[in-house]
Amino acid sequence: MKDFVTIKTFTYPHEYAVLKLLLDQEGISYFFENETMVGVFPFYSNALGGINLRVHQKDKDKVLKIIDDLNTNPHLRIV
Repeated sequence: MKDFVTIKTFTYPHEYAVLKLLLDQEGISYFFENETMVGVFPFYSNALGGINLRVHQKDKDKVLKIIDDLNTNPHLRIV
């Protein structure tokens, strides 16, 4: 996991549901750090620093473009 970098931080899992689907469709290697802990104890999110989207360095630009496209689409917007 040393080649993975944090791209974005979320507070709750529902904030990245659509993004997760898009990353799976593109075949991008990723994981959400602290996802399980926040799923079990939602109020721990701030104490843990949120849920970090970590992707492989080679996919960084592609993921940033996907996130930007989501933020500019009025129907699918990331929180």
